[in-house]
Amino acid sequence: MKPCSNDVRGAARVRRLANRRGKTLAVAAGVLALGFGHTGHALAQAAAAGAGGASSAAGTLGAQLNTMSSEAINSGSTAFGGACYLAAALCFGFGVWALWQSRQPQNRETGHVGRGLAGLVLCGLFATAGVWINKASITASGGNATVNDTPAMVVFGAGG
Repeated sequence: MKPCSNDVRGAARVRRLANRRGKTLAVAAGVLALGFGHTGHALAQAAAAGAGGASSAAGTLGAQLNTMSSEAINSGSTAFGGACYLAAALCFGFGVWALWQSRQPQNRETGHVGRGLAGLVLCGLFATAGVWINKASITASGGNATVNDTPAMVVFGAGG
């Protein structure tokens, strides 16, 4: 006797629904969305507590987030500066190596001089990254940019 096809289909459906492959990401995204929803509610309460001015009232979640963002700005700018100086050192080293290789008799193909010059130019750009980023922000804002490590409220338009 043949088994009933409904039983086979039902068992396959149960196995397919119980399979975790592909569902872990969906569950993680749902948990993350719930976390963001809860965080948004907490931030709204913090904003309501500190609505009197640009900074949050002392001891609130908004004040803690203000301090945390200030620390993130400080550590991020320090890490960016360090990464730029490391990139400048690497570009200088590879640029000098390429120029040295261009003078060796076994390396007479084209491109070594260009690579060396490109490395030295990139070295200069990375070494002065902070200066040209600051100049670019001032140029883009029409001279109204201020670059500092203090988070502040941003007001768009007339502020109304």
